[in-house]
Amino acid sequence: MSGTQGPFDLAVVGAGIVGLASAYAAARAGKHVVVLERDTRANRASIRNFGFVTVTGQPAGECWRRARRSREVWADVAPQAGIAVEHRGLVMTVRRSEAKAVAQAFLATQMGEGCQWLEPADLRRQFPDLPLPGEGAVFSPHELRVESRLAIPQLTAWLAERWGVVFRMGCAVREVAPPFIDTALGRIEAAAAVVCPGDDLVTLFPEAIVPHGLTRCRLSMLRLADPGFRLPAAVMSDLGLVRYGGYSALPEAGPLRARLEREQGDCLRHGIHLIVVQSADGSLVVGDSHHNHDTPAPFALAEVEDLMLGEFEAALGLPAPPVLERWTGTYASSPTETAIIQTPAPHVRLAQVTSGTGASTAFAIGEEIIGDLFDLPAGVFA
Repeated sequence: MSGTQGPFDLAVVGAGIVGLASAYAAARAGKHVVVLERDTRANRASIRNFGFVTVTGQPAGECWRRARRSREVWADVAPQAGIAVEHRGLVMTVRRSEAKAVAQAFLATQMGEGCQWLEPADLRRQFPDLPLPGEGAVFSPHELRVESRLAIPQLTAWLAERWGVVFRMGCAVREVAPPFIDTALGRIEAAAAVVCPGDDLVTLFPEAIVPHGLTRCRLSMLRLADPGFRLPAAVMSDLGLVRYGGYSALPEAGPLRARLEREQGDCLRHGIHLIVVQSADGSLVVGDSHHNHDTPAPFALAEVEDLMLGEFEAALGLPAPPVLERWTGTYASSPTETAIIQTPAPHVRLAQVTSGTGASTAFAIGEEIIGDLFDLPAGVFA
């Protein structure tokens, strides 16, 4: 590739889920779109996660609204793109009376609509393969789960084939100044641009990123062997009730946090909360932990793995199957903002999900960005 390429209506920098969601929204609006990605294949945060589109428990307000809309889009797009939904729903198990108080308080909020409390006897009837010890569980029907490492390439191929989105992989971007985008492989002509840098805080528009005080969060993940049963839904535990803002912001979360500090302080210090999802081959994806630093170390601690597996066994009431894979991932993290959308230059939007909720909120964010950037009428994506 050399010389001027285009013209395009929109250049998207970054082929992670936020970039793909922005490209999809623009293509739906009739725009000619090019996506520029420095890697030659999907390899970063968007494939190193659970593929868990989480609605229940997201922070009240904007994040929860975005998660609800994004889940709708995923449900519509997945079958068209050939993306398998591995399972649906969430079982939030609770083992402590304080956790039950948080769960039931959540069910009384607007965000608890459609969810239900299951007593231990209800759990045994509905999920006979899982002991799930404790006080009961919240069941949410809202969630869905895809296999990230497959879904992102499938979504990319579908955008190219169905919507005519042009992809330039292995194309590092040096400068974004519409109508021209300078890359290591030549100049692209585009009337507007959406820059989705993920946890790259220094390459493009660092002057806009630095004031937000972002760090990079490293997470640790595991894949376990097929346990011999199928999960009916994703599983979470007490630790999630003090991690997810939709629960942790409730007054009832205070006593639970105090008890967890006494009983599982090591988990809290490592930012561990439990999510268990299942893949088509029966294997389980389990995690995760959270460690923040400007430059996170690449080393995964055995202690963290042991703590995650211990929580798995406590929450599911079953021994953990053998570990098949271990990996780490990083994402941009803010202590106060779930996502940041900025206008660092004319006809440019800079978008970063800063809460680890990219899979859960990106499609809604993409619609917002494209609607604003091209001044589209309200409700155009409904």
